[in-house]
Amino acid sequence: MDFMSYWQYSDMVTKALFFILLALSILSWVTGIIRIIQSRNLASTVADDLSAQIQAKQTDLSTGDVATRRLVIEQALLKHIGRYRFASERGLPILGTTAAIAPFIGLFGTVWGIFHALSNIGSTGQAGLAQVAGPVGEALIMTGLGIAVAIPAVVFYNLAIRINRRVMYHANDRAHELLAQSMTSSTATDIAKNI
Repeated sequence: MDFMSYWQYSDMVTKALFFILLALSILSWVTGIIRIIQSRNLASTVADDLSAQIQAKQTDLSTGDVATRRLVIEQALLKHIGRYRFASERGLPILGTTAAIAPFIGLFGTVWGIFHALSNIGSTGQAGLAQVAGPVGEALIMTGLGIAVAIPAVVFYNLAIRINRRVMYHANDRAHELLAQSMTSSTATDIAKNI
């Protein structure tokens, strides 16, 4: 059985579900590839970017006590880490939703196709294996399409989550180093002023 005979046999509901699955597939592939590329770029630049942001803050905080400097630096680090987290999670809801709903859309298409096939069999009065196997087999194609759409979305989602964890690890690790360095240099500066 080829695709054209299946397409001619299907009704508007099945065709609409096919186009929904096709759109979800394209959307998840594009989103997944973009998300992986952007997350990898973010992972490679997050530590240097945090360092540059804190260096810019250090010059503004040369006058002030240690507690104030520490508070301002901590808040700046938390703000930038929150921005990195937000940037790294863009597109993940699309991938997660596609992975969750695509099999059910395919299953609905299968149920609809089987109902449609059984309705046709009931109207013709012929219920032999040849009359049942073809339409039911065609209906099962929708389940396969739903799974074929969901699997890449799950893979992209898991890859992006893994890379994003690495981004947050690098960001938090660098933030702790920067905070310790700024407090060490602030303490040394305060001791030098008091001498």
